[in-house]
Amino acid sequence: MRISERRAEQISGVIWATVWTWPLLGPGGAVLGGRVHPLVPAAVGLVLFMVLYLVVIVSAFNERRPLPVRTNLILLAALSVVGLSLSATYTGQPEGWLTPLMYVSVTGGAVLLKPSQFLPWLGFWCLATIAVGALHDQSSSVIGAAVFGTVLSTLLVFSVRQMVRLIRELRATQRALADTAVAQERLRFSRDLHDLLGHTLSLMVVKAELARRLAPSNPDAAAREAGDIEVIGRRALAEVREAVTGYRERILADELDGARAALTDAGIEPVVRVAGPSLPGPVDDVFAWAVREGVTNVIRHSGANRCTIELRRDGDRVELSILDNGRRLPVAPDPGHGLRGLAERLDALNGTLRADPLAAGGFRLAVSAPVSCEPSMVGAA
Repeated sequence: MRISERRAEQISGVIWATVWTWPLLGPGGAVLGGRVHPLVPAAVGLVLFMVLYLVVIVSAFNERRPLPVRTNLILLAALSVVGLSLSATYTGQPEGWLTPLMYVSVTGGAVLLKPSQFLPWLGFWCLATIAVGALHDQSSSVIGAAVFGTVLSTLLVFSVRQMVRLIRELRATQRALADTAVAQERLRFSRDLHDLLGHTLSLMVVKAELARRLAPSNPDAAAREAGDIEVIGRRALAEVREAVTGYRERILADELDGARAALTDAGIEPVVRVAGPSLPGPVDDVFAWAVREGVTNVIRHSGANRCTIELRRDGDRVELSILDNGRRLPVAPDPGHGLRGLAERLDALNGTLRADPLAAGGFRLAVSAPVSCEPSMVGAA
C-alpha cells in the first residue's frame, strides 16, 4: 500500500528529529546501566523530555498541520522545566547531563521565529549551561564544549526554520499568483468572447433581416447578403479560436472599415473622421475594441440613422468618440458586460471611458488614453 505524501513527510520528520537525539545516548545509557542516583526520576524525566522534544520539533516543522502557537509555547515551557531539572540534578554524574540544556535551546530556535525573542533565549540557555556546570564543578573544557554545541546547534536549527518559513511563504505566493493568473485568463476569455460574439451576432442579425426583406423582390441581392452572413460566421469562428488561444489583436483601421459596412447594412449613415498618426499597438487594440462595442450598441439599441466616429489627438493623449442621433434617454443606462470589459482594458492603459446620453438625443461613447502608455500587468489582455 502506498504511503501518502503527507504521511511520508510526517514519518521522515519524526525520523529526522529522532536521529538528532543521539547526544542524549550518554545520559540514556547511564540510566539503563543504573549509574545515576536517584534512578527512577532520571528515567521518567528523560523519557518525558524526549517525548516533549519530539512533539514540539515535529510540530514546528510540520507545514500542513502544526500545533497552535500557544500550545507549542506551553510545551516548550514544560520542556524547559524538565530539561533544567535533569541537568541541575544529575550534572556531575555519568554521562553528559548538560546536554538537555542544549536541546531546550535548540527547540526554542525552532519555535521562536523572531530574532528579538530568539537571541535572548539563546543567551539565557548559554548562561544556564555555564551556571549549572560551575555549580557541579565541571571543568572549563566541558562547559565550553557544551556552550559551543548549544550556540552552534541552536543557530543551525533557527536558520533551517527560517528557511522553511520562507519556502512556505514562497509557495503561498506562487499559489496566489497562479490563482490570479487563472482569474485574469477567465476574465480575458469571457470579455473577449462577449465582445466578439456580441458584435458578430448583431451584424449577422442585421444582414439576415436585410436578406429576408430583399428575398421577395431581389433574390440575387438576398443571396449576396446570405453569402455575407456565411463569411461573417466563418470569421467569427476564427476569432473565437484566436480568443481561446489568447493570440488575438484588433486593428483599428480594419475595425473602422467593418463599422462602416455594418452601419450601412443597418440603415445608419456612418461618418468617420480620423486625424493624427498611427497609434501604439496597445492603444490601437483597445480603441478597435471600443469601436466594435460602440457600433454594436448603436446598431442594437439606438434607433439612430446617423453615427459619427471621430479619432483625434490632443497633446500626449488620443480620444475616440462614437456619437449617434438616436433616442433621447433620460438617464445613462447601466453599463453592460461590454462597457465594463472595455473599461477594464482602458484601466490597464491608464485610460478613461465616458458613456452618456445627450440632452438633444442620442448617445456618446468616448474613450481616451495616453499615446506613450505602457500596459500594466494587472488587467492587461
